[in-house]
Amino acid sequence: MGISVAVAGASGYAGGELLRLLAGHPDLDVVAATAHSQAGQPATDTHPHLISYRDLVFSDTSADVLAGADLIFLALPHGASAALVAQLPDRSKVLDLGADFRLADADAWQRYYGGPHAGTWTYGLPELPGRRAVIAASDRVANTGCYAVSVITGLAPLIAAGVVEAEDVVVVAASGTSGAGRSAKIALLGSEVMADLSAYKVGAHQHVPEILQATGARTLSMTPVLAPMARGILATVTARPSSSGLRVEQVREVLAEAYADEPFVHLLPDGRQPHTAATLGSNSVQLQAAVDLNSGRVILTSALDNLGKGAAGQAIQNANLMLGLDETAGLSANGVAP
Repeated sequence: MGISVAVAGASGYAGGELLRLLAGHPDLDVVAATAHSQAGQPATDTHPHLISYRDLVFSDTSADVLAGADLIFLALPHGASAALVAQLPDRSKVLDLGADFRLADADAWQRYYGGPHAGTWTYGLPELPGRRAVIAASDRVANTGCYAVSVITGLAPLIAAGVVEAEDVVVVAASGTSGAGRSAKIALLGSEVMADLSAYKVGAHQHVPEILQATGARTLSMTPVLAPMARGILATVTARPSSSGLRVEQVREVLAEAYADEPFVHLLPDGRQPHTAATLGSNSVQLQAAVDLNSGRVILTSALDNLGKGAAGQAIQNANLMLGLDETAGLSANGVAP
């Protein structure tokens, strides 16, 4: 018997991906998986691809069901975690995949999410400087948002190094439909999504304050785009250079140094662009950099699996640190193709 974990919200896409990754984890054992409307149903009714859970039945989501686990994953809708956490014992190690505890600024929470601010937990992106030790010492960790990972990994080292300005950052990022969750929505029907691209939450996406908080950027405009694919994010980030004549080699040097020893963030060879398909099923981020010939702006492109490094894979990585395990346990840097 290994270390016991429980998954709340296991019937959703992120919850299902957590179960898939946990099934292959050498040290973690799932002792409970909860759902809402699917409570009482076999897990394989919802996730037929998870055949190793054929004997698992979803339970109601309650503190009593979850509290006995060594670590609890919360894969619940934004705003739903805080009430459940309040019922859990203080000793419980909890990792929240939702947004409830990511932001330090209560006003930012109110502006972008609405409702009362639940508080602030340790922010769970190990690749940020100094984060690993803090995550490892924490019992409560807030997992990074999916779009946020795709932007922060490229932008944060460049702002920290003084290569780009913290003002006037522009992000355009396309995400697969699984990022919107599993609830039925007309806009996510196959006949609505296929052969179509559409922007949404333009000028008011909830990951903006998280990106500002983690990167040190001061102003950021973000346009999310819904893409006709199930999973994946491709982000394009542009920023003003701090000095004229900045060369792409200088930008790449900063990124190469920042991620030289990182198992899951990869600066691609010069001239090769990130592809979402190359990251599917993995915990990897692929990065590339350029300097625009006309404007001189720095252009960062990144790709990741929004259910992997953007959600469940990132959560496993953080959990490994919280439990004193190998950070890469149960995770792969390799994608699945075709």
